Amino acid sequence: MVPHSQHDQDLVSFESFMAFALHDPVAGYYARRISTVGRGGDFTTTAEISPALAKAVAAWLVRELRTSGCRDVIELGPGSGALAAAVRSEMPWYWRWRTRIHLVETSATLRAVQAKHRELAHARWHETVESALDACQGSACLYSNEFFDAFPVRLFQNTASRWQELHLRRAGESWQEVMRDPDELPDSSVWQRIWPEGQRVEVHGAVREWWQNMARHWRDGSMLTIDYGAPLEKLYHRQPAGSLRAYLLQQRLSGEAVYRNVGRQDITADVNFTDMIRWTEAFAESRALQSQREFLLPFASNSHPGDACAVNPFGAGDAFCVWDCRVKK
Repeated sequence: MVPHSQHDQDLVSFESFMAFALHDPVAGYYARRISTVGRGGDFTTTAEISPALAKAVAAWLVRELRTSGCRDVIELGPGSGALAAAVRSEMPWYWRWRTRIHLVETSATLRAVQAKHRELAHARWHETVESALDACQGSACLYSNEFFDAFPVRLFQNTASRWQELHLRRAGESWQEVMRDPDELPDSSVWQRIWPEGQRVEVHGAVREWWQNMARHWRDGSMLTIDYGAPLEKLYHRQPAGSLRAYLLQQRLSGEAVYRNVGRQDITADVNFTDMIRWTEAFAESRALQSQREFLLPFASNSHPGDACAVNPFGAGDAFCVWDCRVKK
């Protein structure tokens, strides 16, 4: 570690580094590097391997569309478009005919990939969830798969006497970690627990801001969130270094490897679902929080290897949480 008193003007917060590495319009991973998801990409999502996911999401959508009366469906961060296309195919013909599809995607590269799906020929693309909701007059059912885990995070470490925040300083072709006292700790449930010295935690402050902005435009409907993560009590089990990692060519990278290949690899961190529920309780009613295994089992086939992987209790089945909420009336 480098003492925080040296060259403070050269420091960048980890949150700023991650935002640049992923979302800078010129050099960011999602702007210039990512070309697809799944085979040939840097990582694979459940949507690419398990038919059960589309079946489960389609069943949830039909139920929520019927209950709410909404006619618009919004997928956040559709990736390759495989899930959006499969979900539409799994919906009964009446709901396919009745429902309008909206996709929130900032990557021009991924938009082009998504547009190749025949099932998405009449979909509408949007840069932000706010513009998508405005196009629906605020009434829509939304869903996402691996969306929030790509938001930039602030990273903190528990020291002997206090929490410190991770910053980075450029050192030739690499980056040095620098711990500094934060001006204040952000709103998060992580401070409510006692952690061992050295424990690192991530706080998705950008997700909290996303929800605050989105809530001003969301008037009716439900939302389904599927993401890496857990409630706080399970979040850092056997993860003293936190959950931060990178993916490059289907390889999981951690430690200093996260700081390499800037703009050429994905960076992600687990979602704290306790925070998500707390941050949305003013405007959304939280209903179910379950594992991916619990969500998919009614739709999974024992003979399909992708389904078996998606519901594996020692793998993806427990690594992902599925959270269901709806607008408070």
